[in-house]
Amino acid sequence: MEQIIKDTTANSAPLGLFGFGMTTILLNIHNAGFFELNAMIMGMGIFFGGIQQVIAGIMEWKKGNMFAMGAFISYGFFWLSLVALWLLPLMGVAKPDGTSMGFYLSMWGIFTLAFFIGTLKGNTIGKLIFGSLVILFALLSVASFTGNESVHTFAGYEGIICGSFAFYEAAALIINEKFGKSVLPL
Repeated sequence: MEQIIKDTTANSAPLGLFGFGMTTILLNIHNAGFFELNAMIMGMGIFFGGIQQVIAGIMEWKKGNMFAMGAFISYGFFWLSLVALWLLPLMGVAKPDGTSMGFYLSMWGIFTLAFFIGTLKGNTIGKLIFGSLVILFALLSVASFTGNESVHTFAGYEGIICGSFAFYEAAALIINEKFGKSVLPL
């Protein structure tokens, strides 16, 4: 007789989604021109957007969720690499120029497009998160390649929306689980 083992581990998706969403919102408030790049964004990028998402991804690996594992670990390391790109010049490593940042952001956009395609068989909020993230990377790539500050500012507003979608999904997952029903649609 085959024994069925019930998964009793917690859903780590809200952990990763809050890490991504909140860090994305804060960085893009900066991109929209409300304040300068500062230690708050870098701290969020390292710990909440970076390490927390990697932890969530490892937890998703344990659950066998390849999509969430790949997304959380990858975007966690995106945040860590982005902060490194800001900090390494302080240690004498050449600062990335607009062209190299354009290619960096383009590669992340292409990577994100693959995940967006994966969301087409999922819920609406997942499509909104990854679809808006593809657009965000495209806008930031164009801004980096061209140096166009208007595009960069517009990307900031679009990024606030993207991060808000992730924040919403995290909140919905927690609220829906606590109420035992769909209070906030996904």
